Amino acid sequence: MNDDTIRLATIGRILRRRWRLLTVLAVVGALAGYGGSALFPPRYTTSASVLLPGAWQERELLTQAEIASSSVVIDRVAATLGWSGVSGSDLRDRVTATAADGNIIKISGTAETPERAQQLSDQVARQFVTFAARITGDGTDPEAAQPEALRQLVAQAGRRITELADAAAPGQGMDSVQTRTELEKLRTALQDAVKKLDQADPSANKSMVVMGSAARPTGQAAPTRIQLVAGGALVFLLLGIIGHLTAARTSRRLRTEPETAAALGSPLLGTVDVSADRSAKRARDGGPRALIRRLLGLDTRWDLPVPHASGDEAGRRVRYRRVCARLRDRLPAPRRLLVVVPDGDGPAHRAAERLAAEADGEPLLRVVEVSVARPLLPDREDESGALVVLSAGSRTAAELAGIAGACAEAGQEVVGVVIADLVRDRPTRSADRRPDTPEPVLVGGDDTRRAAG
Repeated sequence: MNDDTIRLATIGRILRRRWRLLTVLAVVGALAGYGGSALFPPRYTTSASVLLPGAWQERELLTQAEIASSSVVIDRVAATLGWSGVSGSDLRDRVTATAADGNIIKISGTAETPERAQQLSDQVARQFVTFAARITGDGTDPEAAQPEALRQLVAQAGRRITELADAAAPGQGMDSVQTRTELEKLRTALQDAVKKLDQADPSANKSMVVMGSAARPTGQAAPTRIQLVAGGALVFLLLGIIGHLTAARTSRRLRTEPETAAALGSPLLGTVDVSADRSAKRARDGGPRALIRRLLGLDTRWDLPVPHASGDEAGRRVRYRRVCARLRDRLPAPRRLLVVVPDGDGPAHRAAERLAAEADGEPLLRVVEVSVARPLLPDREDESGALVVLSAGSRTAAELAGIAGACAEAGQEVVGVVIADLVRDRPTRSADRRPDTPEPVLVGGDDTRRAAG
């Protein structure tokens, strides 16, 4: 795992073998998200749109968006709304303005209730339009500033000129002729102004228009309580998976059999098969801590390959007997060995028990469990050395060096290493076991119990 690329198969193996732990982490994350939702009161958001007619450049639209959310506009909004305990600085974080397509400034307001959110957005839009018209110098009546209103004023002026011309004194007097001439000139100037107004580009008018009232929000703004609960569960689940991957990446456990034998400084005598069935291990483990580990699925390694299918029982016995034969060849008479098993290594302990049974006293094997943190072996009696049995990929080089040092301190030479390999059971043909099989020798700490023979 240290040098392997993380693949989807690795993620799938974590989900299959650690689903109980990941489920607990997801539940804890959901509870954390639910608790965090109490710190965030419900918020509602709605938007009002302001149309900017005419041709506007992008930077001009951005400038108008900045003006809409400026402190000057927000302070005017706060003064107009008059909400108790709410100032302009409080509203500044609740209002956003963005430039959208089509020369539209979208103003969003957030408040504790839908009604207040609607009022806030509408009031910001109104104050923005008013303030923008003031800074551009447009102080005229909005109705009079429209082209159609100007045409009506021109028409009224034309009718008034006609009335004045008709009311002028008849005759050919100098005064009446001059008056009618001036009125005709004024009529002509007004008509020319109307023509120019009709020919003018409508986009030149940049008067802003509020496009209706903001809609009253029907749902809460993000993050909602459901989103916080789901987000907490997802974050804790991802943290659990990342933690597994990080632990596997930084693990210093020895993966291969030659590395394990080299760390103990002894030859590898063989690999034996151990059933992956947990029933035997559960029978030995006890206490609340072991129960919690079993409930969470922590009693098995997730980063080991899937156990391959086992052969028949006869094939398993052949592997154990071959290891016993190699031991007899390497040991002088009397053939007695101390079988060292790391504490908590269930597969290795089961392999050591069966190895002692298959040896049938030749050699006589005495099984002891040693603590990996502080390994200590019983004093040497009449053993010819020590045999280390451990499961594949379960220990680091430093831990194995500690076990080898404990063997040397007790005067026990490590004569070999046996690796316990987990396999999956399958229906096999029955194999007759020899009768009168001696019970394995079990030793805990410094207490010695001889095999019944």
